[in-house]
Amino acid sequence: MIETKGLKKDFGAFAAVQGLDLTVEPGQVYGFLGPNGAGKTTTIRMLTGLLRPSAGSIRLCGFDLASEPLKAKAVTGYVPDRPELFPSLSARESLRLVAGLHGLDREAAGRRGDGLLEAFGLLPFADEAVQGYSHGMRQKLALSCALLPQPKLLILDEPMVGLDPQGGRQVKDLLRRLAERGLTVFLSIHTLEVAEQLCDRLGVLQHGRLLAEGSPQELRQRVGAEGKDLEESFLRMTGAEALLDEARLFGEPDA
Repeated sequence: MIETKGLKKDFGAFAAVQGLDLTVEPGQVYGFLGPNGAGKTTTIRMLTGLLRPSAGSIRLCGFDLASEPLKAKAVTGYVPDRPELFPSLSARESLRLVAGLHGLDREAAGRRGDGLLEAFGLLPFADEAVQGYSHGMRQKLALSCALLPQPKLLILDEPMVGLDPQGGRQVKDLLRRLAERGLTVFLSIHTLEVAEQLCDRLGVLQHGRLLAEGSPQELRQRVGAEGKDLEESFLRMTGAEALLDEARLFGEPDA
């Protein structure tokens, strides 16, 4: 569902993504991990066509993003880390706009849209302007808009940001159910506990390169962290397991 070969993105002399070869199979929930600045969001923006790669190729659901952009984007849903919604529109109006852009049947899209709003607890606020929504409510609405056309591939950039525990649980459960029905999910994520619960496979990105890839269990085995949580494995892989030096943090103790 996602295949990249030699994917690169340079910003002047800075190489944000360096020769990324990535394959995501149908029905997988694939989690993209990495420290801040590793290149995760840059990669996602290339996958969604928001950034043009400096080199390499991208295929989404078999369509080449460079030569068949409309076909590739038509089967892909995308939710950025900070959803951009029209503040004066209501949730229902936002969904109607998405339905119109995708040429969906109005009545069927209306029923599906209300179902999505109900699933996320937004139905009581369906006719209120989005400008009055909290960040978490906007995140849920953006996800509803992405799911309305029933994409084959869903790309999410930090989907749990701003969600309360109940909302986070709803999203996790929904993504797992969608994957079980054949939807492929690709998401960047910082919360390692959620990544371990949700993802079939994980890719660890560092300095724009794919450092490691595999199931949570395979990543633990790779760094000799069997029986420990994913956080320990991630810190060992990225060389960030050392604690802060107390002498530098608090100063040398008085003699």
